[in-house]
Amino acid sequence: MSLSRLGRFWVYASVVVLTALPGLQAAKGPAETYKGYIVTDAATGDVLLSSNPDEVGAPASMTKLMTYAVLVDKLKAGGLTLQTRETVTNEDAKVGMMRGATAVWLRNNEVFTIDELVYAMMIQSANDAAYMVARVVGGTVPHFVELMNAKARELGMNHSTFRTPNGFPVKSHKVSEGDLTSPRDFAILSRYLIGHTDILRYTSVKTRPFGAQVRFPPTIMTNHNHLIGTVAGVDGLKTGFTNGASFCLSATAQRGGRRLIVVVMGSPDYKTRDRTVIQLFDRGFSMPVVQHPRLVPSAPPSAPASTAPASSPGIRFTVPGSGQ
Repeated sequence: MSLSRLGRFWVYASVVVLTALPGLQAAKGPAETYKGYIVTDAATGDVLLSSNPDEVGAPASMTKLMTYAVLVDKLKAGGLTLQTRETVTNEDAKVGMMRGATAVWLRNNEVFTIDELVYAMMIQSANDAAYMVARVVGGTVPHFVELMNAKARELGMNHSTFRTPNGFPVKSHKVSEGDLTSPRDFAILSRYLIGHTDILRYTSVKTRPFGAQVRFPPTIMTNHNHLIGTVAGVDGLKTGFTNGASFCLSATAQRGGRRLIVVVMGSPDYKTRDRTVIQLFDRGFSMPVVQHPRLVPSAPPSAPASTAPASSPGIRFTVPGSGQ
């Protein structure tokens, strides 16, 4: 064998060996575990950790958090309460029969309270329950979606567009034509819900029967958030999955009087997503708390020098159970 052929042989042989040994492929790096994530402090809104936090993608069933936000506005305005009883229409029931939909399988003419439907949205991630809530609150589902987008603008969710009340893919199945958001936007929404609503009352429940007084046997619901009851302090918020969105989770946990929010979008499977969220909680809780000084507004010339300083509104709000 000539020297040149011998050299080519050894190059070829080296490539084969390197390819065959998994331990020597580290140069490729680990598989991607997300498209974007963010970790924020629930009391202050401070961003503790992030990677591609403004990456826009489909939120899938995390969308139901915005559905709940709009519902709460309606409850506050009056005319509807959590104990209001509503009748299932044929249109509502059809949503639960759609291929690939998560549901509590609403049946035409069944009657449920709004409260029961919210549990179904948050525990079972029921698309039919979310659709029914949207129809009741908005009069029509398209009008309810308009309210969702108005709420997003109000909260400063500048990378979000909603097109459904449940996150189920639109008919075209194009991600760009469905619900869109970013990790940062859902951290904003999650913080708002924790601070201004009873969202944790629903998202902290691991299992619950649906329709116990309406159907027999009732439908047993199990929370899609596998971190509830297994990871210290986790009591919400909402999972999401579609083929276009991959696996997503807006989660919150409280430890030692401190509450954090973690949003991960675009994980390849739920186990990878959950591991990522757990690691981010551990990293976030190990970071020191940032102390924000109370802002003192400039006093008008006529004000006495002894006027007590006031906190700047909107800098932070009290989060139930946060210890703040």
